[in-house]
Amino acid sequence: MNTNGVEYPVTLLPEPSDIFDHIQTTEYGLIVIGSTNPVVGDNSLLKHLNDKQQLTEVIVVSERPDVSNAVKLMKAGAFDVLVTPVDPHRLVQSAEDALVQFSEKKARRRSEERNRALTSFEEIVGESPAIQLLRQTINTVAPSDANVFIWGESGTGKELVAKALHSKSKRASKPFIAVNCAALPKDILENELFGHEKGAFTGALNQKPGCFELADGGTLFLDEIGEMSRETQAKLLRAIEEQRFRRLGGRHEIKVDARVVAATNREVASALDQGILRSDLYYRLSVVEVELPPLRNRKHDVLPLANHFLRMFSLKYGKDIKGFTSDYVEMLQSYHWPGNIRELRNAIERAVVICPGESISVLDLPEKILKTQNEIMHISIPIGSSVEEAEKKLILETLASVGNNKAKAARILGVSRKTLHNKLHNFDWRLEGK
Repeated sequence: MNTNGVEYPVTLLPEPSDIFDHIQTTEYGLIVIGSTNPVVGDNSLLKHLNDKQQLTEVIVVSERPDVSNAVKLMKAGAFDVLVTPVDPHRLVQSAEDALVQFSEKKARRRSEERNRALTSFEEIVGESPAIQLLRQTINTVAPSDANVFIWGESGTGKELVAKALHSKSKRASKPFIAVNCAALPKDILENELFGHEKGAFTGALNQKPGCFELADGGTLFLDEIGEMSRETQAKLLRAIEEQRFRRLGGRHEIKVDARVVAATNREVASALDQGILRSDLYYRLSVVEVELPPLRNRKHDVLPLANHFLRMFSLKYGKDIKGFTSDYVEMLQSYHWPGNIRELRNAIERAVVICPGESISVLDLPEKILKTQNEIMHISIPIGSSVEEAEKKLILETLASVGNNKAKAARILGVSRKTLHNKLHNFDWRLEGK
């Protein structure tokens, strides 16, 4: 079939019952079917397409003009109802319109699926090469059941990565259970992980399932696993390998199916060398290892993250803040963010709360950041230096402070880019002449 210059293959089905087998294995843009067909009379075809959320359009050809039946079919989801004898031009026009609608619905669904895929990354915002690689890794690894080990400084978003792995996996409809191993003493942590039976110890008045049990079918996220005692690490290793464990005071083993994602802010090689992290547990957990770079190493992501947090907190606090002033943006991008994304998030939340106008300025920055930046921007020139030496030191240290960005350095120094270029050229010439 050819409509609007587009060729569509046509399949003829002599047996009405064959239609359900075909639409289960092949996607059709349009089905043209007679009203006497049993699957039309009982609306089972239209109901099936609806229930399965299939986008196929249906044109029904009826042998008698029955307005009430036509309305009923249209309400059930038919695209059009034609009466015999069918005008060929009308059939072609109706088919073309149906296929256009099918194409539009398919494009909308693709767009919705892309949006769902993006939102499943939670707050993993940014376009730096490191973040693009991270998204690619998550997309590749998430569908598997492989355990994942995440390493990164505090505040780099390890739990967000764990949640993205879960939400993009086949376990997404099951629980995501997070445990902070650094926040609990050894005995309490083991109880949290494995649970206990009633009467297992003084005060155990009821049976308590552990997080392993709660995560059955889903994902168990163990944050700061490097802070876990070696004894607990040994028990954890057995539970992961066997996918079974006993509650404290229990006699019977409980079988679970939980994917484990672990994370630490410790440097892995050092933690292994010092015996802080058991090598056997590490190798069992690190089927796939993901390293999250600190924010200072992906400065291009600072502004997208700041805008993301601005939208989020403006909505939360009912503020109508349009954006950031240029000096605030420069300060954001030049600061080294030792607390990583968590520190940036807190800074933007604070700014949104205290900002009196429509734009956030440097006055809304935390004192710590302002003080640090002032220290970085301070240049010491020894007494007795010549004007030429002072100028050279001022230019070179300003250039270094902005990552060798000549345009930005020229703006800070109040000179044109050409003037800055000429002065740098003179410095090189003088050095060569000595």
